[in-house]
Amino acid sequence: MAEITDISDSQEAGRARRLLFRRLIDFVALPATSVAPQDRSMGGDILLDMLFHASKEERLFCAKRLKVTKEAPRRLMRYLAQSDIEIARCLLEDNEVYDSADLCEFVDKTTIDHRLLIAGRKRVSPAVAEKLCEREEGAVLKRLLKNEGATISESGMDMLVQHSRKIEGLAPLIIKRLELIPSQAMAMFWWSDGPTRRTILQRQAAERTELVDLCSDVFAVAAQEGWSDPVARKTLQLIERRQRNRPAIEKSPYDSLEQAIEVAAEQGLDPELAQEIGFLAGVKPITIAKILSDPGGEGLAVLCKATGLKRPYLTSLWKALRRPLELAEGDPHPQFAYVQETYELLAVAKAQTTLRYWNWSLSSSYSPRMAGAAAEDGAELTTDETYSASQRTARLVFGR
Repeated sequence: MAEITDISDSQEAGRARRLLFRRLIDFVALPATSVAPQDRSMGGDILLDMLFHASKEERLFCAKRLKVTKEAPRRLMRYLAQSDIEIARCLLEDNEVYDSADLCEFVDKTTIDHRLLIAGRKRVSPAVAEKLCEREEGAVLKRLLKNEGATISESGMDMLVQHSRKIEGLAPLIIKRLELIPSQAMAMFWWSDGPTRRTILQRQAAERTELVDLCSDVFAVAAQEGWSDPVARKTLQLIERRQRNRPAIEKSPYDSLEQAIEVAAEQGLDPELAQEIGFLAGVKPITIAKILSDPGGEGLAVLCKATGLKRPYLTSLWKALRRPLELAEGDPHPQFAYVQETYELLAVAKAQTTLRYWNWSLSSSYSPRMAGAAAEDGAELTTDETYSASQRTARLVFGR
C-alpha cells in the first residue's frame, strides 16, 4: 500500500484547520467502545462540512484513514464513496459499512468505474446485483458474473440473458452461474456460441422422468374428457413421453416424418414442406422455422434426437437445407461434424424437453401480455413492467 501523505504539508489551509481536520478523522475512527454514538455523529457532521471545502488530496487522505473502519458515520462514508474514483476506491473495494440501499444509490449516481468496484465486492446482494444488471455495461456485468460472492436474482438473470444478445462473451459466463434456470438458458441458446449451446443442451434440460411418473394417471383422465381442457392439454404435451404428432400423420400427404425429410432432401425445402415437417414432429410453425433457419444447426440435432429420427435423417435434413456436407478436399465439413457430434451426445429425454421448451414458450399464455389480465389472444403490450418473469423470458426466445 502506498504511504499516506500527511495533509499538514498542504499550503491551501492554515495550521489550525489542518490539525482540526486530522483530529476529527481520528475521532470518527475510534472504536465503538471509546466514544458515544451521538458524539461520533456530531464529529462526522463537522468533518463532512470540512470535506466540502477540502482539496482532493485531503479527501483521499480521509478515505484511506477510514478504509477499514465500520464505526464512522454513514453520511460521511456515503459522501466519500461517491467522490472521485481515486477516493471512492479505498472504501468501495472492501469496506462493509455500506448496506444494499447505499450501494444501489451509488450504482445510480456514480460512474462506470464505481460500478466496476461494486460488482467486484466480496459480497454483492441480490438487490445490488439486480441494480447493476439494469445497465448494458459489458465490463461491469462480466465482473459481476465472475464474482463468486455475488448473488443474482431471477429478475437480474433475466436482464443478463437479454444483455447477452448484444454483449459478446456474456453468455459463456452466464451459463456457469448456479442461479440460471432452464427457461433462461433455453432462451439464450439461440444467440450463444457452439460450446455454450452444447453446455445448455447437456446441463439445463431435464429428463422429466419424475414428472411423467407423477402425472401418469392424469393422461387417462384427460383422454376420457376428450382433451377438452386446453390448459391441461398443453401442459401434458410438455410432460408426455411421445414427441411426434400422430393425428398430423393421419392427415399428412406423407406416410411419416422420415418420408417428408427424404422428399425435402431430394427436392429442397419450401415453406409448405418445412411446416409439414414441423407438424409431423409435433412443433409449431414458428418453432420449426427457427430450427431450420438457425445457422449453427444444433437445433436440427435436437429435433432429430427428440423425434426418434436415426442418424441418416440428420444428414438428409442438412442436405435439404443445401448446406455443405464436405469440404472441397473431401473432408467432412466441420460445422456438420459438430452437429453430428451434438446429436450423438444428446439423450432422447433431454432433447425432447429442450424441443418442448422452445415450443411451449411460444404458446398463448407465455406471449407478452398483462400479468393476470383476461386479455384476448393477440392483445400484446409494449411495456416490460407488465410482464411476469416467465413472460419476459419467453420474449427473449425469438426476440419478441
